[in-house]
Amino acid sequence: MSESQVNVRYMVGDVQACVDWYVGRFGFSVQLNAAPAFASVERGPLRLLLSGRASSAGRPMPDGRQPEAGGWNRFQLIVDDLGAEVERLRAEGVRFRNEIVVGPGGSQILAEDPAGNVVELFQPAGRA
Repeated sequence: MSESQVNVRYMVGDVQACVDWYVGRFGFSVQLNAAPAFASVERGPLRLLLSGRASSAGRPMPDGRQPEAGGWNRFQLIVDDLGAEVERLRAEGVRFRNEIVVGPGGSQILAEDPAGNVVELFQPAGRA
């Protein structure tokens, strides 16, 4: 692992479905697939750790809380043409939490992986 690599862990219900989604929709490559417990996929400096209930990250906390998927924390993928990317992904059945939002820094939309975790697609202002 290089010093510039960033690791993000997502709790997921179906590890293989999430591996297929990230590889097929966003061009991640599989580094390790130990489904149904765990998988690791990479895209550039981002290493995404997909952890199911059978993984060590899926164990209950001492107070009984269960790690679960679907929060609001997310990583961001920069795209050149957000509208075209959204159109492509919708045609592939990707779910979105919202429509494209335009702000002073650019435009964004939130896609959901099969477990309900969020991926933000972002087009910086001035990039067309």
